[in-house]
Amino acid sequence: MFFNSFEFLLFLPLVFLTYWFVLKKSIGLQNALVLVASYLFYGWWDYRFLFLIILSTLIDYIVGLKLVKSQKLAQKKFWLAISIIVNLGLLGIFKYYNFFVDSWMDAWGLLGFKIHSTTLSIILPVGISFYTFQTLSYTIDVYRGKLKPTSSFIAFSAYVAFFPQLVAGPIERATSLLPQFLVKRKFDVREASLGARQILYGFFKKIVIADNVAPYVNDIFANNENYSSPILIIGAILFAIQIYGDFSGYSDIAIGTARLFGFKLMTNFKAPYFSRNIGEFWRRWHISLSTWFRDYVYIPIGGSRGSRLQQFRNVAIIFIVSGFWHGANWTFIFWGALHALFFIPLLFFNQNRKYTGDIASGRLLPSVREGLKIISTFILVCFAWIFFRADSLAHSFEYIAGIFTLENFSNLSFEQAYIADVRPVFCYLVLFFSIEWLSRNRDVFVGRYLEGKTWMRYLVYLVLILSIILSIKNEAQSFIYFQF
Repeated sequence: MFFNSFEFLLFLPLVFLTYWFVLKKSIGLQNALVLVASYLFYGWWDYRFLFLIILSTLIDYIVGLKLVKSQKLAQKKFWLAISIIVNLGLLGIFKYYNFFVDSWMDAWGLLGFKIHSTTLSIILPVGISFYTFQTLSYTIDVYRGKLKPTSSFIAFSAYVAFFPQLVAGPIERATSLLPQFLVKRKFDVREASLGARQILYGFFKKIVIADNVAPYVNDIFANNENYSSPILIIGAILFAIQIYGDFSGYSDIAIGTARLFGFKLMTNFKAPYFSRNIGEFWRRWHISLSTWFRDYVYIPIGGSRGSRLQQFRNVAIIFIVSGFWHGANWTFIFWGALHALFFIPLLFFNQNRKYTGDIASGRLLPSVREGLKIISTFILVCFAWIFFRADSLAHSFEYIAGIFTLENFSNLSFEQAYIADVRPVFCYLVLFFSIEWLSRNRDVFVGRYLEGKTWMRYLVYLVLILSIILSIKNEAQSFIYFQF
């Protein structure tokens, strides 16, 4: 079930009203409703997906109980290994099996050998990368003694399958979200209001921004050999806008929906395209994933400890693994490696933690120096996004070669005509980046910035709603991160 579908438009109010007005006196019944609703939401794509998430849930629930009962370290390690092997095994089979087989065959092909092998004709379960990491955080934290395992199977199942963030995050830690299922929730009008605002802005990002630029991105990347350098540059920038609007839009809808039910999810994006270097970008982009890798991979392998060479190695590992998490394609691995190359100089010169505060704090506009840093960082990010969006490495290099081919800086009349065609979307982008800038140092969008200015705040809401209505397509457009 898509957030931006007619089915969800009926599903959400029905679950909301039942949750607060029928079952409000019982935490257990509310959790049971959330679980049933989550399984219905997830199974709407394909009921067979439910078997995998139920299997992961059952195994990690049992492992959690076994970990606390185990007296010896060897026993604890055994049960933790069971959780890791099963979860990553399922992820590996459904997401990476064909990639490894095809890569193995290609490697032998380069040596002149022809190997015939069988690949699996399977559908990648929606959201498997997200809920796998969510369940792993539970068993790892129980193993580390940071969390006591829950005895409530319903609460634990609801935590794993919580429908607002099940499919594309944020990836919630068990230490943060699971305890919220074990205490009584009280309806808070202000929280619900903030949630509704965040949902509205999330739909604006997805439907008005991401879905409107998607056709241009698809056309430019599919026919890059026919376009001039300026159009190819526009294509890369538009994809950067598309993926941010699409993914952060999903996160906003998820966080806002969770608020309606009395749950607080972590912020997943904090104006990443206004970052002043790559280090700050990764503290602001897909925060739930980057902090997951930091705590469960980067720090355990050494983190920033050890020699400079070891630190560089750890950074390279974490970025490459992050790239591989995104998809079974060499383009994602290269994208991760490229960000490692961008990050390592910052680490070498101790600049990786330089920008941890607000952007242009207390000022309407950034300084010239700050603005130049923002622009240069955005250029690096857009360049890397080409590899993320392209179908293959060959396609990526072909696209980049087109940008830097001098002959392609011609045919200005065509470029002007193309830019004129994009002009209506450009108006939306101006509104979008204005809101993003005003909200850059806040957890929720500009509606809170206008607190106290009622007429202006509702004018913004009205503009967003009208923009969404005018941009709605006949069929709901899938979210990009559903394939990850």
